[in-house]
Amino acid sequence: MTNPQSVAILGAGAWGASLANLAAANGHNVRLWSRQGSETLEAVVRDAQLVLSAISMKGVRDVASQVQSFPISPKAIFVTATKGLDPQTTYTPSQIWQTAFPNHAVVVLSGPNLSQEIQQSLPAATVVASSVTTASVLVQLVFSSSHFRVYTNPDPVGVELGGTLKNVIAIAAGVCDGLQLGTNAKAALVTRGLTEMVRIGNFWGAKTETFYGLSGLGDLLATCNSPLSRNYQVGYQMARGQTLTETLANLPGTAEGVNTCEVLVQVAKQQKINIPITEEVYRLLKGEVTPRQALEELMLRDIKPEYDY
Repeated sequence: MTNPQSVAILGAGAWGASLANLAAANGHNVRLWSRQGSETLEAVVRDAQLVLSAISMKGVRDVASQVQSFPISPKAIFVTATKGLDPQTTYTPSQIWQTAFPNHAVVVLSGPNLSQEIQQSLPAATVVASSVTTASVLVQLVFSSSHFRVYTNPDPVGVELGGTLKNVIAIAAGVCDGLQLGTNAKAALVTRGLTEMVRIGNFWGAKTETFYGLSGLGDLLATCNSPLSRNYQVGYQMARGQTLTETLANLPGTAEGVNTCEVLVQVAKQQKINIPITEEVYRLLKGEVTPRQALEELMLRDIKPEYDY
């Protein structure tokens, strides 16, 4: 690019490192922060034009609070690439960053982005969304490449929730494959799972059509069909007889769907949102049902029309 940007990447896991490599390959000045690194958080975000957060959900509030106490460029754009919900407030990551920095543009980056494939330079696409169009266009330019196609979208809530909600359905998809239930069952599960995502998203103010795009259906398909997905692995390993504790202990990184599921069930009960797949995943994770019992509960529900007219 003729106008290189100063980019601070917070979180040096596989996803943060992949995004750092994409920006660096485009000629931008990239600084990477992790808790184990030698550089301080203050030094990494100093004078950054883009501050991208790729840390796990449990660390977002703490890191955002720390960054608040540092001098930040008044025009800095915050980008969040975390997929999850805060268990205490039910806030999304972008809501946490926007609350901490109300006068700054916040951009959501989400899509069917398995980091191991991106590290291998395999073709992929993603979506960047913000209420500030100029901010999402700038982020699009920073990360776009010949093997990483970036689209913009004006619905940050929908884009963010697509990436968050699909993790719960991916756990169910892993169970489906672990029990060897076949293609018909998997197709039905993913389709009905998308319906639940739309219901929850609409409650939060997201646009329905966003869930049929890359950050919704696209991310859902990738995560529900790949052993590279940590959330898929949770369901798969539990269906093969492992406990949740054993499964999580062997995972490289965080399966955000586990915590997200708990928050969703809490919200759905309060707001009377019908999310049967999510509820059965929750019961499975809590040890209330076996994978086989969860399946039977879903299959034996009252018969009904496909759509609520």
